[in-house]
This record gives sequence, structure tokens and C-alpha cells, in this order.
Amino acid sequence: MHLPDLLDLRASSAPEAPALADDRVSLSNREFRDAVRSAAALLSARGISHGDVVAIMLPNRVEFVVALFAAWRLGAAATPVNPSLTAQEIEFQLDDCSAALVVTAPELELNTPSAVARLTDLTDRPEVSRLTDTPVQTTANDLALLIYTSGTTGKPKGVMLDHGNLTAMTSMSVDAFSIDAEVHSLLILPLFHVNGIVVSILSPLVAGGRATIAGRFDPSTFFDRVEAARPTFFSGVPTIYAMLANLPETVVPDTSSLRYAVCGAAPASPALLDAFETRYGVPVVEGYGLSEGTCASTVNPLNGPRKPGTVGLPLPGQSIRIVDENGDTIDDGRPGEVLVHGANVMRGYLGRPEETAATVQDGWLRTGDIGRLDEDSYLTLVDRAKDMIIRGGENIYPKEIENVVYRLPGVYEAAVVGQPHEVKGEEPVLFVSLTAEATITEADIDAHVRRELSKYKWPVDVIVVDEVPKNPVGKIDKPSLRRRLVAPASTT
Repeated sequence: MHLPDLLDLRASSAPEAPALADDRVSLSNREFRDAVRSAAALLSARGISHGDVVAIMLPNRVEFVVALFAAWRLGAAATPVNPSLTAQEIEFQLDDCSAALVVTAPELELNTPSAVARLTDLTDRPEVSRLTDTPVQTTANDLALLIYTSGTTGKPKGVMLDHGNLTAMTSMSVDAFSIDAEVHSLLILPLFHVNGIVVSILSPLVAGGRATIAGRFDPSTFFDRVEAARPTFFSGVPTIYAMLANLPETVVPDTSSLRYAVCGAAPASPALLDAFETRYGVPVVEGYGLSEGTCASTVNPLNGPRKPGTVGLPLPGQSIRIVDENGDTIDDGRPGEVLVHGANVMRGYLGRPEETAATVQDGWLRTGDIGRLDEDSYLTLVDRAKDMIIRGGENIYPKEIENVVYRLPGVYEAAVVGQPHEVKGEEPVLFVSLTAEATITEADIDAHVRRELSKYKWPVDVIVVDEVPKNPVGKIDKPSLRRRLVAPASTT
């Protein structure tokens, strides 16, 4: 499905069927198409045409998706912008991609650089004669999305995804989850992230279904929204499932509309997923992917064996390979770097040919993640290569320690990072947040780890915090934890 053509096809086949809704408005297929046509006319009047880049900096709302399809209708690409970025960070992204215009909200307008044109109202209705009756002709090779990485290892990079990438990814998602026209997603992740766009919006729309956009996620009201909207699935990150699993026992929601839930963005502990499934009766399928791979590369099958602790099987049309430090394939179950191949692999990083060449080699995406494949081709993630701690020559994978800690009752979240050490290089430090009813102490956690793991993996410190910090996507923010740590005096 070529996405710029999607709304016209939906409007012609089922004009009054529901398409898109948020907290304020609900659009039929016809209304959605007309809103996009009007928005495209507004963008065109501002000079937007084929090959331009339109920045979209909006909260989770219908207008975001309208602006996205309006840009595509004109043959332009879109770059989503996180509204919580600083003015300097926003300016960097818009300058890096040479954005011709930013679609934003009045309350966010002051954070955008004055050198870039702004559009704060998509509800204006141009003259009918100015409306674009048909989309500008684009091909699979035309740029569609510029997704900016989090920039934890330097300046953010623009991941170039073309229409071929998005077509492939949505098709893979539809096949992997057996999505049909009855699908109804509830979007709770931010739309500036590729997961929110692809999994919760594009895939349901391509399948003929619908999507409801929720505002900022709030665990205390989430199930009220589920009961009101009656979605068939939602996609979340481990932090969201932890919040929901730890709601007061008096919360007993009606979850009968939900066929499944998706967990991604970061590895989740099997205990957490089991706690959510057991309490709410909703199966959780854990998956894995990167923005550079247009969102998802593996998922535990919905209609097949789900292996807790793994992130599942390759999606249809994708291949996974594990390689050693020399680039040679590992096929005996040992861990190595995860490589991904498929039509979903990005075109490259905008304006960064050297980094692109280092990341995509012979069509294989080097993920920087360490994992292993079992005899059934299920992928287990060991850790991020950059998160691995080398302590006196011994490799320590923080995820292994975190998984052990999660087995201790009362642990809400756990994160292990390396603390610099003058002699040993690095030593692991464990940050933990606890559930409201937890009575365990740092000493209890330390004793538990010492019983379960080899001595060289023991953290040198256990720090209980009120909340483990997260980045805007909901992942645990390990860079900020590392910044809290300073090298202690050397010891021998």
C-alpha cells in the first residue's frame, strides 16, 4: 500500500466508516481525507512541494496525523519533533534537515526558530479550487520520514525512511499480528516516535481499521479510556506495563475488547509481563526493533509459542544474523551483535555518509545490540553493546543483573550502569525503584544478587531511588544515571 494513496482509497470504499479519533474529535474516512486535502492546500500555499521537509511538533492529537498525510500528499517528507525538546535542540533538528516549515501549536510556537516558517492552524478551509484532488506522484524511493535518534552518543542523527520502508514495515506488521479491518488501536506512545506512527497509526489504517489517539499516558485513567474506546490492542513500553501492573487491587477494569498488547522499545522482564497478563487477562507480545529498521524486526508470535525472556521471531520478510567481532556468523547460540536485513532497513543517516556506511553494510543493519538466537530462531537480547561493562577484563551485561533483581518481590524498576574506575576500568552500580508496598532494603537486594550471580558481576553499590529516570519515549535513561556517578578513589 503506497501510503499517499491510502486515504483516497478508504474514503471511496467506506466513506462513513471510522478512521481516526482523539480526545476532542472523531473523523470518518471521508472527513479524514478532506482534512488532509485542506491541510495539503495550506501547506502548498506556504510553498511546500515535492522534496521539501515539513516538521511536525504537536502533542498527541489528530492534527499530527493530518499534517503527516498532508505532507505526503504533496510529495514532501515529514520530521516529527519532540515538543519537550529545548529551543536549541529543536533548532538543531530543523536546521539539520533544512525544514521548510513547522506545523505546531500556538503554545509551542515560541520554541521554534524564527528562521523557519510556522503553521499553527490546520483547521482553516482554503477555497475548493486550491484543494489537491489527487496526491502528487511519489515513488517507493521518495523520502517519507526523518526520525531523529535520541543522541545519547552525540548529536541526534536523522534516520531516513522512504515510502518503500514504510510500505514494507506496515505490511510486515499486518502479517505478523494478523491485523484485519476490525482492528482498533489505542495510541498511548508519543507520535514523534516511529513506534507510535507505524504500529498504532499506519498499520491499522492500512488494514482498514481505525486508531484512537490518547493524550499523555496516565495509569490512573488508562483503563477508563480502554472501556470507553473499546480498542483491540495497544502498544507500550515496559515502564507503562509496570505502572499498570502495580495499580491498586481495587482497579478491576473491563479489558474484554483487547485481543493483545505489544511491548517494545526496551527489554521487559518475564516477571513483569506475566504479572500484567495474569492480572488483566491480556496477552502481551514482546518485540524488538530500531528506528533504523522502521520500528520492528522481531516479535513473539501472537498465534504460536511465546517464549518469555525472548523478543520473538523475525517479522515476515526480515532476516536476523548474529555475528562476532570479526563479522563472522555465529550459529551455535553464543551471543554476538544482532544484524537485521529486509526492505525495512533505512536508507541511511541524513548527511552522514560515513556513519551510514558503518551502520548499514551489504544491506545488513548493524544494531549495536548483543543477542543470541536459539534453536527455533527466537532472539534473546543480552544487552546494548554500548551498555556492556568491562570490569578488569571481564564482560558484564547489565541486563543479566537487572533480570535477577526483577525476580525480587517489591522491585519496580532496575537499571545497572558502569561507574568509572581507575584500575578496573568500570564497575557496575545498581539503581532500583520499589513498589509502594515494598519493605526490602538495599542490603536485601545486595544479598539477593550475591546469591544469584558470580562475584565479578556484583554491583559495588545499590542505590534505591524514588523513580528511575526515563527519556521521552519511556526508556530508562541510562546516560543520565551515568552522569550521577563519579569515579571513586582507586582501590586495589
